[in-house]
Amino acid sequence: MPDEAGRFPRTRLGRTANAVIAGFIRYGISPGDMRLLTTRGHRSGFLRTTPVSLLENELGRFLVGAYGETGWVRNIRCDGFGTLRHGGWIELISVVETGPDRAAPVLKAYLDHPRARVVADRFTAAADAPVAAFEQDAATHPVFEIVRSTTVRL
Repeated sequence: MPDEAGRFPRTRLGRTANAVIAGFIRYGISPGDMRLLTTRGHRSGFLRTTPVSLLENELGRFLVGAYGETGWVRNIRCDGFGTLRHGGWIELISVVETGPDRAAPVLKAYLDHPRARVVADRFTAAADAPVAAFEQDAATHPVFEIVRSTTVRL
């Protein structure tokens, strides 16, 4: 469960898994919704990269902070832009953070996917709960809508 700041503790196994997954994504050997998100550190200014799962549906394209207030969430909240990479494609994105009413259906859709096996225990609402139940989760799981993007080939 999250700490006082709304963050979930990271484990050594989680960091190792992220490094392995990032290697696969970098070479394009991963599910189509997985991307490498690169943001500029909000304090250091250094580039930070982490694997994320992109949600695309009829509502739009979204990045979900399934693990709460992580580094990439703080960084993209500060800048409002980043890059998504999958294989040899890089997408420059601009994002805006959504409110709880817009985030609730996105969080529900996020859990209606095979990724739910990994992150479902981080949410208070069950995957089959009504959309209104996810408004409470929006406080600890930020949702960012991709409002502008440009894709380039490496």
